[in-house]
Amino acid sequence: MDITLIICAHNEVSDIGETTDTAKKNSGGKFKEIIVVDNASTDRTAEVAREHGARVVFESEKGLTSARQAGFEATTGEFLAYIDADTLITPQWFDIAERAFRDQPDIVSLSGPRRYFGTVWYRRWILNALWYVAPLTYYIVGYMVLGGNFIVRRSALEKISGFDRSIKFYGEDTDLARRLSKVGKTLFRMDFYAYASARRFETEGIWKVNMTYALNYLWPVLFHHPFTKSYQDVR
Repeated sequence: MDITLIICAHNEVSDIGETTDTAKKNSGGKFKEIIVVDNASTDRTAEVAREHGARVVFESEKGLTSARQAGFEATTGEFLAYIDADTLITPQWFDIAERAFRDQPDIVSLSGPRRYFGTVWYRRWILNALWYVAPLTYYIVGYMVLGGNFIVRRSALEKISGFDRSIKFYGEDTDLARRLSKVGKTLFRMDFYAYASARRFETEGIWKVNMTYALNYLWPVLFHHPFTKSYQDVR
């Protein structure tokens, strides 16, 4: 299974090397290619990404969907995986993906939750525990994608005309899931997790950030647009 990994990065010089190295190690070198989309960075993100073996694609329009679209347009493979620049895939991540797409040929995307590092144990416990409402939500709504940890079929992405560049950050993944669900099944599995930094929760507060994420899941489902338009870069 040829999966191209796309890592979107804005000023991620401190994390991009470890993220890239972990992806290579924990996939057993199975990724067809690893691409880092340098999204209007002003630091050495691109240089460090190259040093760690990634191909760098530049996107001058700042915004997560612009970066995701740039990665999409720079590749030719059928399976495109997206993670954030502070995200570490697990050793079982690639094998789960291969089995899922082999055993369920009707799925157009595969996604799963985060588990967190970079905070004290009790905040980690709270953040990880909150994900256990996801299966019920997924069952009720019928679709779910976590933007920092998912794989999508190119053919499905082409059918929905790619990512919506008008959405800069919050809600972009639910918008994607909603549109993908029109052309196939979006699969969300709790065992398909990746580790990610808790830096946004540390900076803005656990409850504030989780409420923001919750609202920006519900709004695209109910009203087809995000609740929140502005966002803060947290590094």
